[in-house]
Amino acid sequence: MDVTLNVNGEARHLRIEPRVSLLDALRERCGLTGTKKGCDHGQCGACTVLIDGRRVHACLTLAVMARGKITTIEGLARGEQLHPMQAAFVECDGLQCGYCTPGQIMSAIGLLGEGHAKSDDEVREEMSGNICRCGAYSNIVSAIQLARGRSA
Repeated sequence: MDVTLNVNGEARHLRIEPRVSLLDALRERCGLTGTKKGCDHGQCGACTVLIDGRRVHACLTLAVMARGKITTIEGLARGEQLHPMQAAFVECDGLQCGYCTPGQIMSAIGLLGEGHAKSDDEVREEMSGNICRCGAYSNIVSAIQLARGRSA
């Protein structure tokens, strides 16, 4: 099946089977390996990307159904200038081992866009779909609040 995905502002023309997940299309067909494959069941959030600014688990989304502007972690920085959320994660040491970090950052950007993060408890609730096994939760919450404060 021929599919065109709009990924990070670029049209990607792919010939894939209808059962291919957006995650596998991004990683294996587009070469965008920043989006991580964790549980492959939508439970860990490592594969979170944005479609038209909304958080999506790429492992649970069929590539043929992915309409709109897809943003992956590779689409955030502008050259050497990090996205404000990426910079906040670095500043607050929210990276830890780094495996889940791309999904955490994409989810954090999505929740701010949705108007959440007014309190630490709200951030924790909204980020509960992203599982960090390294225990960086408090640093991640700090990073999101820092980025929210800078964008307000």
